[in-house]
Amino acid sequence: MSNKKNLPEWGKKTYIMGILNVTPDSFSGDGLLEDSVDTALSQARQFVTNGAHIIDVGGESTRPGSEPISADEEIKRILPVIRVLRAEMNVLISVDTYRAEVAEAALAAGADWVNDVWGLRMDPALAGVVANGGCPVVLMHNRSQPKNLSMTQALGGRFVGVEYDDLLAECKAELQQCVDSALAAGISPQNIIIDPGVGFGKTTEQNLELVDRLDEFRELGYPILLGTSRKSFIGYTLDLPAAERIEGTAASIAIGIDRGADIVRVHDVKEMARVARMTDAMVRRKN
Repeated sequence: MSNKKNLPEWGKKTYIMGILNVTPDSFSGDGLLEDSVDTALSQARQFVTNGAHIIDVGGESTRPGSEPISADEEIKRILPVIRVLRAEMNVLISVDTYRAEVAEAALAAGADWVNDVWGLRMDPALAGVVANGGCPVVLMHNRSQPKNLSMTQALGGRFVGVEYDDLLAECKAELQQCVDSALAAGISPQNIIIDPGVGFGKTTEQNLELVDRLDEFRELGYPILLGTSRKSFIGYTLDLPAAERIEGTAASIAIGIDRGADIVRVHDVKEMARVARMTDAMVRRKN
């Protein structure tokens, strides 16, 4: 089963995914407490006004060094938000989770997509939930290991000492494995979106290279989501905390769109929607 109404028209423009963190510990400082449904709705409304096409609702922080929560707690945080968004807004809703139980509850509550930072590798049951739901899924590359995590008070967490013999070849091969798992579970090829996983198990230099060579992921044949917003590779490049990374984010998004990104996942929707529109005007003139 496929759900074409939940699929953008790829190639015509860059789609903006606004990040709605229903968490108290987001790395970027924009998390909302789980009882702040009204606040979440207000933020989502502003996102849509400012150009968001998709709202990505997450109940567990994925920042480096964050503590995991239970599936029950994750569901408790996100379901009230998803329900009110679905009731009041005509916008695509994505649930940012790697748990089958959470994804199933979110889809039942009105979510349209699943965004899995572990590419179906953390919870084997998730592939079946997505296949049964006939919904799009974002499969992200992720080599995060606690042993490679380095933290500083000023700039936050980053990964160091992560070794790849061939960064792009290995990321593409591992993403292809995620895609193969999705297809084997019955997920439609048209419902697959890939994410190279900037910031997840890559050093600052590797993240810079990943964005610069994003076009090479086109070889896999799927739409590409790019998530660079306020991430540590920007902070460590510019020596700036998360709250001061808007210009660095804008640069990474402009380059990413030029290299083939179809979706950009961002905190600063108004500013990045403008960056995307301007970049699109230059690089998508023939579309």
